[in-house]
Amino acid sequence: MVSKLFVDTDVIIDHLTDRSPFANQSSIIFEMHEQNKIKIHISSMSVNNVHYISRKIIGDKASKNLIEKLIDNLEIVGTTKKEIKQAFRSGISDFEDSIQHATAMSVAGIEAIITRNIKDYRKSKIAVFSPEIYLKTQLKEE
Repeated sequence: MVSKLFVDTDVIIDHLTDRSPFANQSSIIFEMHEQNKIKIHISSMSVNNVHYISRKIIGDKASKNLIEKLIDNLEIVGTTKKEIKQAFRSGISDFEDSIQHATAMSVAGIEAIITRNIKDYRKSKIAVFSPEIYLKTQLKEE
């Protein structure tokens, strides 16, 4: 069975904007998705955040074009009042990350959250990995 992963905004931005030194590992995560080795889920909130940040790096048009191509292939998970209320109770201090966590929790079978911001997810009820650590764990299993 294919692993279901929830990918945080920072990893998406690294991949789309080729942000050094993180782009290579993030891009491998997305390549694994394209090869059907994993299934990536992102929050609807991430789409907006990715555009807001990436347009400053690569421009508005390029950002929208890359996001449009990217989302054709991913599962986008909505964030509702339920997830926002859960975020307030999560104990995760960064509010945006607490919403991401609650959104990930709403998807049955999510095995891990992939983020570079591991410290904000210390109270996560789901395993949390940086792209680098996740890839190392995958190499050990192969």
